[in-house]
Amino acid sequence: MDMTMVNVNPDLQALLEQTAALHKHLCPRQVLGVRMGMFAAEMFPIELPQNGKRLLAFVETDGCFADGVSVATGCSMGHRTMRLVDYGKVAATFVDTNTGRALRFVPCPDARMRAAAFASEAVTRWRAQLEAYQRIPNEELFIQREVTLTLDLGAIVGKPGTRTTCFACGEEVLNQREVVENGQPMCRSCAGEGYWSLRE
Repeated sequence: MDMTMVNVNPDLQALLEQTAALHKHLCPRQVLGVRMGMFAAEMFPIELPQNGKRLLAFVETDGCFADGVSVATGCSMGHRTMRLVDYGKVAATFVDTNTGRALRFVPCPDARMRAAAFASEAVTRWRAQLEAYQRIPNEELFIQREVTLTLDLGAIVGKPGTRTTCFACGEEVLNQREVVENGQPMCRSCAGEGYWSLRE
């Protein structure tokens, strides 16, 4: 798989190789995810990719993009430092859990057109995006805004290691995700917030 590009930052190249290894290919959305994560590293006083849990990432779509963000930041579902808010957008909000500061990143609306002009030698639009997204300066590729979370950060983070048992179904509930009804802990499914129902 040839990912060598002219004028590509060596740190970017290494991260792209990591995300490509996850998928057996490299695509433009992975590049956007890695670039967003690297841009976040410039905007927060946090060394990324992180080893701890200081940075929390909200990604607004899943797939290749989310893996790119994960590789660049060290945020992941497994470490409880990445959350999927499925809006179907190539966008991410990064939150410093120590300060509460939150920044949202999204590609510029004309990013695809810019890519076509930036890599005019590319044989396809897809290839132009793949190549140009690696070289276009951050300020021309992304819109970055300071935002305020409308969610309770403490409730999102919860208390790792806490657990209870649902009064209704007997299943274990982790990280303070239970609800309390009539003084009894219940999982969200039993409390009526489920995404599934038993088949009759």
